[in-house]
Amino acid sequence: MCVKVACVGGGPAGLYLSVLLKRQDPSLDITVHERDPEGSTYGWGVTYWRGLYDRLHEEDPESARALDRDSVRWRDGIAHVRDLTVRHSGEQGHGIGRHRLLEILTARARELGVRLEHEREITADDLPDADLVVAADGVRSALRTRHAAHFGTEVTAGRNPYVWLGTTKVFDAFTFAFVETDHGWIWCYGYGYGPDRSTCVIECAPETWTGLGLDRASEDGGRALLEKLFAGVLDGHPLLGRSGGTPWQTFRTLTNRTWYRDNLVLLGDAAHTTHYSVGAGTTLALEDAIALAAALREHSELPQALARYERERKAALLPVQSAARYSAQWYENLPRYVRLPPERMFALLGQRHSPLLPHVPAQLYYRLDRAAGQLEPLRRFKRWLGPKVARTVHARALAARE
Repeated sequence: MCVKVACVGGGPAGLYLSVLLKRQDPSLDITVHERDPEGSTYGWGVTYWRGLYDRLHEEDPESARALDRDSVRWRDGIAHVRDLTVRHSGEQGHGIGRHRLLEILTARARELGVRLEHEREITADDLPDADLVVAADGVRSALRTRHAAHFGTEVTAGRNPYVWLGTTKVFDAFTFAFVETDHGWIWCYGYGYGPDRSTCVIECAPETWTGLGLDRASEDGGRALLEKLFAGVLDGHPLLGRSGGTPWQTFRTLTNRTWYRDNLVLLGDAAHTTHYSVGAGTTLALEDAIALAAALREHSELPQALARYERERKAALLPVQSAARYSAQWYENLPRYVRLPPERMFALLGQRHSPLLPHVPAQLYYRLDRAAGQLEPLRRFKRWLGPKVARTVHARALAARE
């Protein structure tokens, strides 16, 4: 039975877990340890969708109402390809500044009696004295790294460089822009998260990155070049970096064979990452917190609770991780799609999570998908064939590794 809980990491996952545990049992002694000063964070805005919106209102209506008040919403997606534009309506999305999200969760945790310790570095050699220690310290988790062999940690680097920027341009829809240069294509994803700010993630192939000189440019020089390339969607607004620098990087997909060791359990990015193009990172972190809190509520013995948490979350992650892999590959193979008529390209952009798409000619897939939307037998065929292709690809990958 847990009496004392230590959350190492004051991001959304650790803070929300502390809120849920305190709501379940106000007598718990809970401390969140965060190495950075209060109010400092990385990133710009985060996205979430209706499914998470509903879950948050069920789990803690108080923080959910605050989140709702400060979120922006959109239904449309827009793709700009050269001088052509396509717009489609879809599921309602939500965006909120990461800084504001942390303020909401911090205030709610304090209100419930959680102890918050900022500027406190916790190491694997100096763990807090607690019945349960939660490693919510991110993708580079020091607590997980110390026992990487036990956790079965694997990190796979992606191919394309990307940079995570902000802008004062407020996008009224989830916006994609694809620009052709003498060195290949470069593209951005943009979405609003406040009344005067948007996130703008820019990505390209390695040869485009080096061909444009972005690998050698100063930070200011690189942003000036990107502002020129994406002038059509930025409407004269600047791109913004963060203090301390905003480096280009390649995405690191992290997985773990197991998520707990004795009384130490992994949460959020310390346990898993999924490619940013599916916009699920914050959602998965908060869903981890919901699942761990539920497991601790329903099992009085810690080993059983942690085993249930791991089992449920790994199962829930499988389709998301698969979708993220195929989404990243879609962008890595952009030339296959980008010269299609814009409305067809945008339709396949929406299908980028499909395990079938990489193995079918793009034009044929488009026609098949259009037909499947009208004929139930084709829908069933598509659902049947997609998993079979995915299993074949997975088996071949395993064989290649062996």
